[in-house]
Amino acid sequence: MRAVDLIIKKKNGQPLSKQEIHYLIKGYVDGSIPDYQISALLMAICFQGLSSEEQLFLTTEMLESGEKIDLSSISGICVDKHSTGGVGDKTTLVVAPIVAACGLKIAKMSGRGLGHTGGTLDKLESIPGYQINVSSAEFLKQVEEIGIAVIGQTANITPADKKLYALRDVTGTIESLGLIAGSIMSKKLASGANSILLDVKVGDGAFMKTIEEARELAQAMVRIGNGFNRRTVAVLTNMDEPLGYMIGNSLEVIEAIETLKGQGPADLKQLCYDLSAELLMMTRIKLTYEEAIQLIEEKVTSGEALQKLYQMIAYQKGNPNVIVDYSLFGTAPYQYNVLANEEGYIKKIATEDIGIAAMLLGAGREKKEDKIDHRVGIKINKKVGDFVEKGESLAVLYANQENSEAENKVRRAFTLQKKKTEKNPIVIDIIR
Repeated sequence: MRAVDLIIKKKNGQPLSKQEIHYLIKGYVDGSIPDYQISALLMAICFQGLSSEEQLFLTTEMLESGEKIDLSSISGICVDKHSTGGVGDKTTLVVAPIVAACGLKIAKMSGRGLGHTGGTLDKLESIPGYQINVSSAEFLKQVEEIGIAVIGQTANITPADKKLYALRDVTGTIESLGLIAGSIMSKKLASGANSILLDVKVGDGAFMKTIEEARELAQAMVRIGNGFNRRTVAVLTNMDEPLGYMIGNSLEVIEAIETLKGQGPADLKQLCYDLSAELLMMTRIKLTYEEAIQLIEEKVTSGEALQKLYQMIAYQKGNPNVIVDYSLFGTAPYQYNVLANEEGYIKKIATEDIGIAAMLLGAGREKKEDKIDHRVGIKINKKVGDFVEKGESLAVLYANQENSEAENKVRRAFTLQKKKTEKNPIVIDIIR
């Protein structure tokens, strides 16, 4: 078997067998197949796609490439939640503490930013001292004791996916349904939770641009999860504008903390409450949406949800005082407004361009070796349906120096019109 023959086979639209996928993935992990050949394979997959069988084979190979977490020693119900990535998506930082306060155990391994989207690990690392690398024993102990842990993917968990994940980011091969489904589900299955909630973003700021694509991805992941006997639900959510107002690592953590204090943006609050409610209903903690929302509101109002975030930060060696003193995050030295050139209602926001602008400021990675500046980012001041005067601020850039490319990209991202546009719902569909 030769890698080049299998690349050509996939390039020509032929399905790869279980044995062939095993050969490719094993070879990439052990170093016998180089980056440039796997890059070519990934590009062929992007053009030709993966069948349901190939997706299952790929997921299995990535899952079996390393160790799997056994959560059976943990008392209670263990759940996991994942987002496919969007601009301003800090839902994990809100949902995880909420459901932990409601009595579930959330054992989560998160990823870093891909392309124009931010990663939960990058956000958490903006907290001074926060450790994302935790041993399996420490992970289990933390989940058992406080009901919540959000850590990095260890070297021993799906190492094949870890290598592919970094390579996809820098080779233009992120937007592939089969690769996304396999990557996400291999990590979710390796993490050991019996109930998995998937937040599948759809729209301009997501990898899936249309509802049809997002539904196909959601169905693929639910199918894979159910195939491994895990209760799996996918929620299709709107990413046609940034979620909340903040884009950038420490800025998003602050907005998540504000949401746990009951003071966050309406769209972020609604989505986080809806996702939390779905987890409570999946696990039969509450049987109806109304009952679930009532419990969630109680945990936020009482401060119990915020306390769970505090405990998680402290357990993972971070400074939990960031919850009350935002200056501990540090501040970008240069802040300036992006002003509107005309008046009107915001018709739409080119959300991917906002994400790219944040990356240009240093909030994301263009190359996998790039270092992130956790202080920089963008605050959106106007959202779809809002009215803006000429000369009014559309957004604020948090930067290290003036960046005309990012500024122009943000300004052009806003489309204005004379009539007000109604917002699309934040939750589009639920795939059970």
